[in-house]
Amino acid sequence: MKVNFVDLKVQYLAIKDDIDAAIRSVIEKTAFSAGPFVKSFEDHFAERHQAKFCIGVNSGTAALHLAMWALGFGPGDEVIVPANTFFATPEAVSLCGAKPVFVDCEPDFFNIDPGRIEEAITPNTKAIIPVHLYGQPAQMEKIKAIADKYHLLLIEDCAQAHLTEYRGTPVGTFGVCGCFSFYPGKNLGAYGEGGAVLTSDEGLYKKTMALRDHGSSQKYYHDFVGHNYRMEGIQGAVLDVKLKYLEDWTRMRRNNADLYRKHLAGMTQVAVPREMPNAKHVYHLFVVKVGRREELKNFLQDKGIFTGIHYPVPCHLQKAYASIKPRNPLPVSEKIADEILSLPMYAELPEDQIRYVCDKIKEFYKK
Repeated sequence: MKVNFVDLKVQYLAIKDDIDAAIRSVIEKTAFSAGPFVKSFEDHFAERHQAKFCIGVNSGTAALHLAMWALGFGPGDEVIVPANTFFATPEAVSLCGAKPVFVDCEPDFFNIDPGRIEEAITPNTKAIIPVHLYGQPAQMEKIKAIADKYHLLLIEDCAQAHLTEYRGTPVGTFGVCGCFSFYPGKNLGAYGEGGAVLTSDEGLYKKTMALRDHGSSQKYYHDFVGHNYRMEGIQGAVLDVKLKYLEDWTRMRRNNADLYRKHLAGMTQVAVPREMPNAKHVYHLFVVKVGRREELKNFLQDKGIFTGIHYPVPCHLQKAYASIKPRNPLPVSEKIADEILSLPMYAELPEDQIRYVCDKIKEFYKK
């Protein structure tokens, strides 16, 4: 049996008529860059996440960079980020000329450890960027309390966390802004690249809107130097269609996570992801901790099962950041980088395939 890590085609076929009609509308109206289809999605996405404003951009990395650029980060500033995250999180800090300061993650939930943040704060610290990794929210109550105590900006990296909630509140609304990715494989994925910044701060909204369009709020009049970070019309239309299905797809992902737990119950060699209390995990990824990770990954691939590793090298050990030495050891991030394995996960993943994956994992460890 073949089990794909993710299957975008099955999702498209389920909503093909809606998607095709939306793309056809964009072409007929020639609204290819920003425009009404992007604006419609921005309004709906902001409303769904209980934010006042949404700025659609052309990638999740652009969203992070744009937000920090608009907030004025630059040389001499420090921004606290988790070591266990995708490279775009610290990269966006560096693109502004600021310095990422890496903090270790929690052993059970994989997100930034609130207990390690204060020791990383200096007079140069300007912000904290918690990442809601794999679809699990970070401990926002504790992190926000630290940010408030030290008068730091709070920017949420929600790239993997569409519809994630912490204590009933959608992520992306705890700080000054939240940054989302719509990379095709995400829970809400475009048919290409895409991203968004959510905020309820009107001043930040206006600055970000101008920066994404060459520092212009009126065509051909430029108040400052910006960039071209506009979202394409087709991506806005596709995302607007998909947003209508996201709640159902999230429920299906959560159900698949329960099925994995059911079929892996009792396996001491496999630590399944734990959900934090008072949290809604949306399972962008189903990440387990295992022994003999590389052997297991190769064994599963031989059986037709495709898995992933998110992420094999923590950010502070990347060559690009060789010149930045963490102020404190990061043992958890370094340890789990050798243990984590992402199993196939998408909304339409059939139970028989989940059972097959679990059976093959059991077969591997029996040997």
